[in-house]
Amino acid sequence: MIKITKPILQKALLAGFFSAFTIGVLTVLTYKTTLGYFIAASFGSSMVLLFGFPESPFAQPKNVFFGHLVTALIGVIFVNYIPLPIYISIAIAVGAGVFLMILFNIVHPPAGGNPIIVIIGSASYDYLINPIIFGCIIILLLAIIINKYLLKKNYPLK
Repeated sequence: MIKITKPILQKALLAGFFSAFTIGVLTVLTYKTTLGYFIAASFGSSMVLLFGFPESPFAQPKNVFFGHLVTALIGVIFVNYIPLPIYISIAIAVGAGVFLMILFNIVHPPAGGNPIIVIIGSASYDYLINPIIFGCIIILLLAIIINKYLLKKNYPLK
């Protein structure tokens, strides 16, 4: 039987609430303005780290931003320059993204899904600006404000 303690319940409620709030901001910007796309599927799993485990090295701003950017770029490169069957392209692109995140010490596990999203959607270079760059900036600003100033957590780590 799972024992749910008060601290676990509080952590789960706060993480769920602030994840919903952050994704809600991105969704409103995407669907209620003409500013473009601000939401990517992989941002949903970023919420787990940013609000559930902000002390994780994988949740730090450098990892979130550059992990998403590098893996999305890999996907765009594959879409535009590497004419392979999709089942090969996706596999190699994900592997290349994981390789580069580890090599450059910018590992953010949710970003590993970006090449799949980009290749399946045949995304262009514009995808790197909206939603990746602007979306990451928004989720990181909210994560810093919420974790550091509202919840008084040591985020980001030094």
